[in-house]
Amino acid sequence: VYTIDQGTKAYIERIEIRGNDRTRDYVIRREFDVSEGDAFNQVLIQRAKKRLENLDYFQSVDISTVPGSAPDQVVLVVNVVEKSTGEFSVGAGYSTGGDTPGPSIEGSITERNFLGRGQYIKLSAGGGKNSRDFALSFTEPYFLGRRIAAGFDIYKSTREYDHYDTDTTGATVRFGLPITDNISTQLAYNISQEKYSLADNCTTNGQYDNTKCTISQAIRDGVAESPWLKSSVSLGLVYNTIDDMKNPHEGLYITGTTEFAGLGGDAKWVKVTGRASVYQTLSEQLDIVGLVSGGAGYIAGYGSGDLRIFDMFQSNDRMIRGFEYGGIGPVANDSSGDHLGGTTYFNASAEAQFPLPVIPESFGLRGAVFADAATLYGNKLEDVAANSVGMKLRASVGVGLMWASPFGPIRIDYAIPVKKESSDNVQEFNFGIATRF
Repeated sequence: VYTIDQGTKAYIERIEIRGNDRTRDYVIRREFDVSEGDAFNQVLIQRAKKRLENLDYFQSVDISTVPGSAPDQVVLVVNVVEKSTGEFSVGAGYSTGGDTPGPSIEGSITERNFLGRGQYIKLSAGGGKNSRDFALSFTEPYFLGRRIAAGFDIYKSTREYDHYDTDTTGATVRFGLPITDNISTQLAYNISQEKYSLADNCTTNGQYDNTKCTISQAIRDGVAESPWLKSSVSLGLVYNTIDDMKNPHEGLYITGTTEFAGLGGDAKWVKVTGRASVYQTLSEQLDIVGLVSGGAGYIAGYGSGDLRIFDMFQSNDRMIRGFEYGGIGPVANDSSGDHLGGTTYFNASAEAQFPLPVIPESFGLRGAVFADAATLYGNKLEDVAANSVGMKLRASVGVGLMWASPFGPIRIDYAIPVKKESSDNVQEFNFGIATRF
């Protein structure tokens, strides 16, 4: 005969917060799904501990219990050790990829726990030889006292390309809502004004001069429509089971976004993008981590809205390494050789990451070997070369070096295209800020 004694049910008499000299009490309490008077639940307590650790406000978080004023009462004691959440940084770098290759400098002021209220604010400015960027971001993680992250971004950027220049000013308002611990969604509204002009070295008295340079009709048509007002709303969904966002070894990260442009303004299109990344430890003893990722995107105009060259997808090093920014896909049918972008893309990548022998782990250096494949196609612009719009696969293989530097993650890749088209622009070396998801 077995007797099962369920024991006395315990209730939380009170929650004591200790060690938070700067962080307000409510910022810590709101991460708990239990409150004073509720039944003690170890699962919910551990969930709150993980949330507090993920805030990145504290060096350590310890949650313990002590007896309360009655046998069925416990006091929940939350001990935290705060750490610096503000950052002032000035950095210089050099990038061989992206839409602004060359040297650059950036300065930023960031506070992840503004006034101890858990709010995020960042002011940044930077630029290089052919670019300027300014941005202000603010996020309130508990809008109206609920677990809704509300925020805004204000930005301005300028770019100088070989044949044309851009000047974009815009703002975004966004709301993020967790559905479960692993699933979240974000709704955003964006409005921006894009101004385009032909480069000075391609004009005479402000007019295009084909004796100085050859520019595709698609680019000239896009510049002629300047300024261009875009008003759009987007809905995104994220599924995240990654074990450590700074140094992932296990888990799945999936994102999907649909953006609708046409709430006023000049742009009228629908864009759908998605990406999935899977991390898996291949050898715990050797600390080898495998990464398989894939992505896709599609954009289509509607009504009277025709897609411009500036609406199209352009290839970059997140799509496929070993090629220049905008270096694959449909091209113009003239001597300019301009890549005009595409309406559809698919890409996939497989990578193995590993520590470097002899070098101490504290240096933050890791190596990688990878293989990429991608296709970018679909374009109905008048001057596109008919033989370049089809679904043609590109592929590359290479090695990489990653460094978790004090200024942020930095990565150097060397990739060799193993499948390409004659019109593609190759770039074997790529150096810049590392991105994972």
